[in-house]
This record gives sequence, C-alpha cells and structure tokens, in this order.
Amino acid sequence: VEGAILEDRKGLNNWDVFTHTHPGKIADGGNGDVADDHYHRYLEDIELMQSLGVNSYRFSISWSRILPRGRGAINEKGIKFYNNLIDALLSKGIQPFVTLNHYDLPQHLEEAYGGWLSSRIIEDFEAFVDVCFKTFGDRVKYWATFNEPNIFIERGYVSGTYPPSRCTWPFGNCTDGDSAREPYVAAHNVLLSHAAAVNIYRTKYQDVQAGCIGIVICAEWYEPFRTIPDDIVAAKRLLAFDTAWFLDPIVYGDYPPEMRQMLGRRLPTFSREMSQKMRGSFDFIGLNHYTALYAKDCLFSPCLATTYLPDAFVHTTGERDGILIGEATAMEDVFLVPDGIEKIVMYVKDRYNNPAIIITENGYPQHNDESAPMEEVLNDVERVQQMKSYLTSLAAAMR
Repeated sequence: VEGAILEDRKGLNNWDVFTHTHPGKIADGGNGDVADDHYHRYLEDIELMQSLGVNSYRFSISWSRILPRGRGAINEKGIKFYNNLIDALLSKGIQPFVTLNHYDLPQHLEEAYGGWLSSRIIEDFEAFVDVCFKTFGDRVKYWATFNEPNIFIERGYVSGTYPPSRCTWPFGNCTDGDSAREPYVAAHNVLLSHAAAVNIYRTKYQDVQAGCIGIVICAEWYEPFRTIPDDIVAAKRLLAFDTAWFLDPIVYGDYPPEMRQMLGRRLPTFSREMSQKMRGSFDFIGLNHYTALYAKDCLFSPCLATTYLPDAFVHTTGERDGILIGEATAMEDVFLVPDGIEKIVMYVKDRYNNPAIIITENGYPQHNDESAPMEEVLNDVERVQQMKSYLTSLAAAMR
C-alpha cells in the first residue's frame, strides 16, 4: 500500500523488481510504485479509519525501507515514516498491529545469496527485527513475524507466480528452480527466522515492552469431496501440508507427521537445539481465512493434484455434482462458506491445545461494477451479510 518505491532512500525489494520484470503476472500489468500512496497519504487514511470506528490497524514494515540493502546502515527516513505512522495511529486511539515480513524481501539479499534458500537469511532477519523491536516496541504491542509464509513459499517456489519466481515443469514455467525441493528449504529458513525473531523479542524486549508476538497463516478449510476414507484422509492431509506445515513446528518443534510420511528426506530436519527454540515460539496464532474447498484424494484415485501443493496428492474444487460449496464471489476459488471459519478455528484449537487465536484477515471479494451509482455501491448489503454470517460462525467456535 505504501508506494514511494525509491523515495527517501528506500532500497528495492523483490516485489519492486518482480512487478517490472514479470508484468504479465499482475492482472492489469500493474506494480507497487504508487499503489495506494499510503506513504504520502497515511494521515488521510487514519482520519478515514477513525471515521469508521476502526480500533486497530494491521500493517507491515518494509524491510528495504529500514535497511535498504537488507543489512548494514539504517535508513533514518524510513524510521521516521513508521514512527510518524505509529504515533498518528495512537493519537486517534487506533492500536498498531505490526507484521515484520509480508512477502517482501530486500532485492540485494535475493541476489547476494538466494534469499530464503540460504540459511544466511536468518542472521539478517534477526538484525532487521532487532531494529524494529528496539525502535517501535515501546508503542507496538502486537507483532507478527510473517504473514502467510505458506502462500509466499508455495507461489514463490512451487508455481513461480510470486517472486522469486522459481519453479519446475509441470507446476510452472520458470527460468530456474526446483519445485520438489526448494519450497521445503525456503520454508525451513523462514521457520528458523521466525524462532530467532521470537527469541530476540522475548530475551531483550518483551518484559519491558509488554507486547506479544506470533505468526499469521493463511488457513482455509477443506471438506472431503466424498464421504469415503480416501477423501476424508486427503482433506486432513491437505490441512497438514497447508496450515500445520508452519504451525506444528512452532508448537511441537517438528513438521507434521503427515508431511514426513509423504516427503521423507526431502523435508528438512530440526536439530535438537533448533527444535527446542522452535517449540512454543508464539504468544498467539493469526489466521487469515476466506473460504472452504472440497478435497479429493489423488493418491489412490485418478485425478490431477492441485499445483500449489502437489506433494499432498489432493485435488481441490469448489464444486461437487454441479453444486457449489458456497456462494461464488469475484475470485474463482473463493466461496462464501461461513462454517469454514468455525471448523478451521476448531482444528487449530484441537490440534494445538487451545492456543490464543487472532483472526487477522477475512473478507468478501465483490464484483467491481464501475458503472454502478455511488449510492448503490455504499449500500453494501452483500458484504454486511457475509461478515454477519462469518462472525456468527466464529462465535460458535468460541463457545
């Protein structure tokens, strides 16, 4: 949302480069050079938030705006922007909820050693988060290390539709990559970076700053396509490959057994010391939930596995016997399935012994009718109904 791609000494990040070198990956050929221009209009944005009664604002800090080359010299103008943003939010009674990494990575680190494919990233991430905790932690009480690492790993290293656009056929058409191995290497380094960041916060800052720290996962729900054992197991297996891939390690110190069984030695291992640091490295789990899909087994049945998680051998679809799983939206694979949010919350609650959970994202992708009059656009009945139905389902999970 910030825009200001190179303003005030900001360095390039992987998305800055990707949107210019792969314009076809964005629907309208757009980029983030200006975006919502939040960098210049944040005060206007905060006024709008206050007028809507918003009491918290979740935003991310751009690593390359703080450390233009990913390491080394701190950009004081970047520090000033986030200080001003945080102070302006608090002056309006709005709680800042800060994400340390939301997909973007300093381009210099990608070029220097391959970004998340190298364990060198851990030390550089530690240095970045330490600056953030030290500088902003007196006012920020909610931290998330990563937003949806399962998404940026799958799309960056399996299908290649996100930077660094690495993949192998038939999962995508990329210049370099290894869809069978690299996703698990990159995810391993993300998890170790998460644990390292949490350790820094807890040992140096948490007692004084009195905040909390966690991670945010994209957590969709999967229903068995048929009420047969193979599809029931397939739905559970896909949940393990998608959600538990990142949550099992931070709760239990190791990857899901469902993944270990399928992947064998392709799945990295944690040393005893790593496992100890990983275990319990969260104060809350953030869930981004939008939809539910049917899951059909492809291990013992002939079908085409979903390309973004091919090693799970599961095909996902929103349709069964000509009937959609829920009301269609403007996004092809997003359907309105209110009880999905209840089921995914209960899954996390049961699998991880009732952890603190924050719903960090949910929404309604509405069709954009530019010819509709403003009065009709503002009379947003469908979105109100969606939010009400999802909140009702969420309340059921909280009882």
